[in-house]
Order: sequence, then structure tokens, then C-alpha cells
Amino acid sequence: MSPPDSRLAAAGSAAETVHASCVVVGEAGILIRGASGAGKSSLCLALIEAAEARGLFARLVGDDRIALARIGGALVARPVSPLEGLLEVRGVGLLRRPHLPAARVRLVVDRMEEPPPRLPEEAQTIVEILGIALPRLACRHDRDIVPIALERAAGLSGGPFD
Repeated sequence: MSPPDSRLAAAGSAAETVHASCVVVGEAGILIRGASGAGKSSLCLALIEAAEARGLFARLVGDDRIALARIGGALVARPVSPLEGLLEVRGVGLLRRPHLPAARVRLVVDRMEEPPPRLPEEAQTIVEILGIALPRLACRHDRDIVPIALERAAGLSGGPFD
């Protein structure tokens, strides 16, 4: 874990920087975690493309490293400087993409090397980050999770910090 982004440390009671990516679909931030090469960036692109194809708003927040902060009862994600607006595509390089400066995380997607359980226990569908419990989806390196993540995100959208 890296030291927290100073903007976030001042804004909330807890902050950290994590190896992750984040997109917004509608008003829901989707935090995507996984090891290097797990497909976080490609999942970001797939989620944005699929959301826009459905007429939904979708934007990159950040790729590779994300600054997280607990602000009130919300988990807020921000890109880490100097990576704002950059998305790494293996074999292509860094691409500049429209991005948002922050998002309220409402869903966590974990990219797993091993297949997740076929029928996860309820405890496996929730993750706690900085003291905030969030719904969690686990998946392998495939796009099967895209429609499920979009559906979950749509059901989780709300006001910025409600």
C-alpha cells in the first residue's frame, strides 16, 4: 500500500492508495481490483463500451492506481497523479481517455486467477474497504462479468453521497 493522496487524507478520516482501476457507470463507481495482468484495464474498456452502447453515462476514473478515501459513509475513488485520464492497453501502450476526477464506489469487482466459487457464500459477496461494506463480484479473466456488473451498478446508483 502506498501513502494516501494528500487531497484525500485531508478530506476524510481514512485514506489509502491501492493497485486497482475504477470506472463510473451512471452514478455508480466500480472499483476493479486484481494482480498485474489480471485484465483490470480491459474490463474498464469493456464496461465503458457496454454502458455507452446501452445509452448509459460511463467514464474512466483511473487505471492502475487509485486513491481511496472514506468521506462520511462513502468510499470515494480518485485517480493518482500523473495517471489521470490514462488507460494502459497491453501491446498498445497508454491511451488518453475522458475521465472523472472522483467517484463514489458502489461496487467492487475482483479479478481472480482461480475460478470463483460457483455459488458464493453471502460473506464472499461483501467486502469492507476503509470500514465501508460494499457489494463484491468475483470473476476470472473474461467478459462474462460485464453485463452482471452493469446490472448491479444500475441498481446501486444514487446521489453523490447518500
